[in-house]
Amino acid sequence: MSIRRLQRVQDHFLTVKGKDSAACSMPTSPLTTHILNTAQGVPAASVAISISRLESQGWTEVAKGITNSDGRCPGLFTPQTFSAGTYKMQFETGDYWQSLQQSSVYPYVQIVFNISDVSQKYHIALLLSPFSYTTYRGS
Repeated sequence: MSIRRLQRVQDHFLTVKGKDSAACSMPTSPLTTHILNTAQGVPAASVAISISRLESQGWTEVAKGITNSDGRCPGLFTPQTFSAGTYKMQFETGDYWQSLQQSSVYPYVQIVFNISDVSQKYHIALLLSPFSYTTYRGS
């Protein structure tokens, strides 16, 4: 295992440990995401994400961000700004692979999903490689 990969794993655990105490005092987003680069076994950092909501006139962008070193994008919504509806998350995967000097067949990934109960947490995970991706609703 490379030293770089071991350092990322260590950073991940230290970051998660450090967040535990702070997370209790700050509100968390009811919609979260996590992107993992399954080809290299690391989080996908610096991936641009945009979130749109389906309105009567079409898609309206409601949030955007960039994944952190752990492949997460915290703070997308507050409980007050989160509402039921149909949403679309777009991940700029082509730019991500290009930044790693790799090619990919997917210039972006769009995941469309429904929010029906705003009292629940929605976690949209993306497992990514240059030639495939998988998504699921996590916890």
